[in-house]
Amino acid sequence: MRTKFLAILSFFLIGSYGVSAQSKKTTVSGIIKDGTTQLALPFLNVIVKTASGNQFIAGTITAENGRFELSNLLNGNYTLELTVVGYKSQTIPLYIGELSEFLNVGTIQMEQATTALNEVTVSSKQQMINAKMDKKVFSVSDNITQSGGSVLQSMENLPGITVQDGKLQLRGNDKVMVLIDGKQTALAGFGNQSGLDNIPASAIDKIEIINNPSAKFDANGNAGVVNIIYKKSKQQGLNGKVSIGSGYGALWERKSNLPTIRPQYQMTPKINPSLSLTYRKSKINLFFQGDYLYTETLNKNEFATRTYDDGTIVHQQTKRNRNTHFTTLKSGFDWTLNDQNAVTVSGLFGSEKIIDHGDEPFFNGDYSQRMRLWQFVENELKTTAMASVSWQHKFEDPGHLLNAGINYTFHREDERYAFNNILPAFSGNDSFKLLSDEKVIDVNIDYVKPFKYGRIESGIKFRNREIPTNMKFFPGLNSPLDANAGGKATYKEIIPAVYGNYVYESPKIEAELGLRMEYVRLQYDVNPNHPTYKSDGYDYSEPFPNVRFAYKFNDKNKLSIFYNRRVDRPNEVDIRIFPKYDDAEIIKVGNPALRPQFTNSFELGFKRNIEKGYLFVSFYDKSVDNTIGRIAATAPGSNLIYAVFQNADESYSIGVETVFSKELASWYAMNLSGTVYQNTIDPFNVRILYPVENNFRVEKQQLVSGNVKSNNTFHVTKTFSGQMSAVWLAPDVIPQGKINSRFSVDLGIKKSIQKGKGEIFLNATDVLNTLTIRKEIQGTNFRYKSSDYYETQAVRFGYTYKF
Repeated sequence: MRTKFLAILSFFLIGSYGVSAQSKKTTVSGIIKDGTTQLALPFLNVIVKTASGNQFIAGTITAENGRFELSNLLNGNYTLELTVVGYKSQTIPLYIGELSEFLNVGTIQMEQATTALNEVTVSSKQQMINAKMDKKVFSVSDNITQSGGSVLQSMENLPGITVQDGKLQLRGNDKVMVLIDGKQTALAGFGNQSGLDNIPASAIDKIEIINNPSAKFDANGNAGVVNIIYKKSKQQGLNGKVSIGSGYGALWERKSNLPTIRPQYQMTPKINPSLSLTYRKSKINLFFQGDYLYTETLNKNEFATRTYDDGTIVHQQTKRNRNTHFTTLKSGFDWTLNDQNAVTVSGLFGSEKIIDHGDEPFFNGDYSQRMRLWQFVENELKTTAMASVSWQHKFEDPGHLLNAGINYTFHREDERYAFNNILPAFSGNDSFKLLSDEKVIDVNIDYVKPFKYGRIESGIKFRNREIPTNMKFFPGLNSPLDANAGGKATYKEIIPAVYGNYVYESPKIEAELGLRMEYVRLQYDVNPNHPTYKSDGYDYSEPFPNVRFAYKFNDKNKLSIFYNRRVDRPNEVDIRIFPKYDDAEIIKVGNPALRPQFTNSFELGFKRNIEKGYLFVSFYDKSVDNTIGRIAATAPGSNLIYAVFQNADESYSIGVETVFSKELASWYAMNLSGTVYQNTIDPFNVRILYPVENNFRVEKQQLVSGNVKSNNTFHVTKTFSGQMSAVWLAPDVIPQGKINSRFSVDLGIKKSIQKGKGEIFLNATDVLNTLTIRKEIQGTNFRYKSSDYYETQAVRFGYTYKF
């Protein structure tokens, strides 16, 4: 089956279309000396010309120490011409590739002469597109259909990304490491992606997608890395941007409630004011970014049917009306001490308050009897504070850097639930509260040295992470809560790592070789009186190599091969031992015995530049040992379902990703992307300890899935643009079942006003009302089918002014 699928994918690879990137500007430097005396030569002319010798590109003169620097050069073939009175002129071939922002041609020796040579002319051919095949960069402002939403929503129609259950997926895998400005923070989650749906897109400049991270990135996250970059102006003086966005969601009721529960949210309001300020003068740059997001959302509206082998049928609805207040403040300064040293100090504060009003009615098979009504109010406050200090030392050669930094993050999760458990014979009031304080210290030192044909990167990093958690249950009459499962637990993680990475580039060859060595020690301390779980942990020392080799047939065609090894360490929430009762009869529990999963990834990619566009095709193959997945099972003698994370055996994913982007006319540009992949999970045995020990076997799961995305941008005038985005997601495999296909269409327009300083936008999501999440799960003695009619339709509008 796998061989047959490989053949199908290979055929698809040959006939597919691909992706673009933006041109990168490079700085070239070096030092020039007298070849006899070895003295530096000041005031020597350094000129970059095209290879044909007909066009001047850039020029400068050497400083008193003989050094020169030429900036803002696009990739291509050039010649470097050196002239000064009394020395023979030199003409040196110069190739500027796509992989490095700095190149150092080293020391050049000049030969004395009695006559000056005639001027030599050179030429270059600049590539339209600099397509680094390990990274795709997308500007948030270009995504008109998702303006005014969250950063998670803004990524839904990007190539290779899908969103499921509030998490990003790259090529169908949610094991994604999310960075903010190149750092892991609690704002985006240390591995759990928490908070992405509440970070306003208005605060974000661009999003980087890295499917094959190099050794300089943390090894965690086998699907890849998504780097969210905040806005930051580099203009002199005072400048900034102020904006206001608003809108309404849940425009009408998509499916009526089951009887006897509170109404669904409809016409839910949203508001998002934002302010960005920068003041740059002399050696100081001050910056501030403030955002507030208030939303009312029909966060979940799932209708489900559970059918048990004994003939029992349970119909239920899970409805959550959610109010969210999210405030983020980011501020700091860059201080250039002198030409060699600069310091950046920054701080970030985030406050996320969520109030959920939930209703869960449970009915028998013919809806003649309501067996239970589970109503709850969740009041959750998440507070994040982060402080960073970084220092950069610039050596004499541009791009020759030593960076050091320390980052401290504090994240508090204060969660309180109050329940009404209403049954035919009685009612009870239950509650619990959870307090979790996460403290993380990251220290890093990074070194970069450029060469004429590439660079070396190396560094060390140390992380210390501690999360003490306290759960208290307050059961009422005949409570379903397990009061004995509460108590205290502490998650402790220490990770020292060292890495080295070498990048080489010539006119025909690109190569990258890296290795990251990582040691992890994790300890999870549990209350010794816990009825089920005991303290647990693990440690490992593992290498994580990465290799990339590319051959450039010409300026338009390039073939690349990637390999890397990565890991997914269970997050604290994955091993958290406390049951969560946001569903009365499907209860989520962590597993402290969970162990990391290790992934080996291979990828073959092809890139072709075309006029006003580009093409990218990649074929990938991933194998995972110790696969992590959430398994649903019932306890003997009970119909309650417990969803617990477990380690399966091996799983595999093979697929093809393509993106085609082109400006077809001055008024119309399109981007079409598609992914086809096959996910396979081998059969495995499960041993669940909570609430009682239970052993069973999960059979092999395999499914061919994929997605197609289309983004179409219409430039009606120079100041007025429109966009239509469409997404189709094929059925996909999930642990013990599958998720069915989904489809949606989004529309948006924006207009520049006030001589380009102002902008207004209007957009609408899921305009055809087709985006519904349908799942099917097969357990050991039950079947579970569900359809979630949560809020997908929203209309947003807003205004932005730059000054």
